[in-house]
Amino acid sequence: MFILANTLIDGFIHSDSVGRGIVIIQTVSSIIMVCVMIGKFRALATISSATRRFLRDFATGSDVLDYYLKRRPSVSAGIEGIYKDTCERLLKLLTPDVRSLLVGRQTDGDGAAALTAREIELVRGTCEQALDEEEIRVEHGMSVIATVVALAPMLGLLGTVWGVLDAFADMGTSGSMNLASIAPSISSALVTTVVGLLVAIPGVIAHAWLSSKVRSINSAMEGFADELTSRIACEFQGRGA
Repeated sequence: MFILANTLIDGFIHSDSVGRGIVIIQTVSSIIMVCVMIGKFRALATISSATRRFLRDFATGSDVLDYYLKRRPSVSAGIEGIYKDTCERLLKLLTPDVRSLLVGRQTDGDGAAALTAREIELVRGTCEQALDEEEIRVEHGMSVIATVVALAPMLGLLGTVWGVLDAFADMGTSGSMNLASIAPSISSALVTTVVGLLVAIPGVIAHAWLSSKVRSINSAMEGFADELTSRIACEFQGRGA
């Protein structure tokens, strides 16, 4: 590792302005990527924990509104945010008298607290919109990592090609075919590719792991949204269109 670091430093020092500029861009991009990855690791861990906790508590409720009326969730993000927005939309569609009875837990989703098929579709639309917003929020930052992973080796290849062209141009100008004169230039040109790969390889691994966590969280939210709207339809559908 020490030898590699010295080699890269020597190559950077002997590079031209284009090669140095590309290495600087790659380094800054890698720092941004690492910061985004650290924040994303923490955020997804928090969301996963909150999702498991909410699903466990929600499953113990006697009806679809039980958790909302007992806990009055203030969280407006994640799976609990989807539930909160949907329940608020549901309660707004009920008459004030029925709403008061439900809040006081003096009735359930049957009989007086019934919704039309159109009203249930409005609740479903609210749930789907909240789900879409949360999926976008969960995936936020992934594009930054993917962009750096794709861009770093491409910039490295550009720097290497540029350096090799410059080396051959110098060789043609000087008229010397001596390998010793061109080898340092080619070695410096390869630095950008090495740096690009050093940025991209761990980035690919981190992106793959984060993507699997994002898919898992989105799958849990989608499954909950389907269950929530189905339970609302079963518990509240009772009036004509």
